[in-house]
Amino acid sequence: MKNNYLFFTITAFFIFITDQIIKSVFVGGFDWQSSCISLELHYNNGVAFSMLAFLGENLKWLQLVLICVLIFFMIKDGYLEKYFIPAGILVGAAFGNLSDRFVYGGVVDYVAWHCGFDFAVFNFADVMIDFAIGWFLIYEFWLKGKVIK
Repeated sequence: MKNNYLFFTITAFFIFITDQIIKSVFVGGFDWQSSCISLELHYNNGVAFSMLAFLGENLKWLQLVLICVLIFFMIKDGYLEKYFIPAGILVGAAFGNLSDRFVYGGVVDYVAWHCGFDFAVFNFADVMIDFAIGWFLIYEFWLKGKVIK
């Protein structure tokens, strides 16, 4: 069990650091354009698709509380013990985006899809959050009872 918490922490730290390194490249001025996908700096003051941007500075505090509540329930309900890798990915990515709000005033996004239609601009942390949620869903709905506990 102690190893699970260690692996959770290492995973969260690795995802957080990787996210911040990638974002620093774009904040530093990297820009690449193509006909379908562009890698360019954007700051998102809201959450997905800029929702809740009207909360302004309060959004980062709300997200901090939500992340802490998430961690509390992952510990309380045993998810951190059973699913320590996807939990680490989720928490590391969440703190990566939250850190941007404190440092830059908004989340640093950089992958812009515009092939046929304009899609939301996103980043590594966003992809890792989606990946972790998918991992949780697979465990819960398809592998429940088959995972060694």
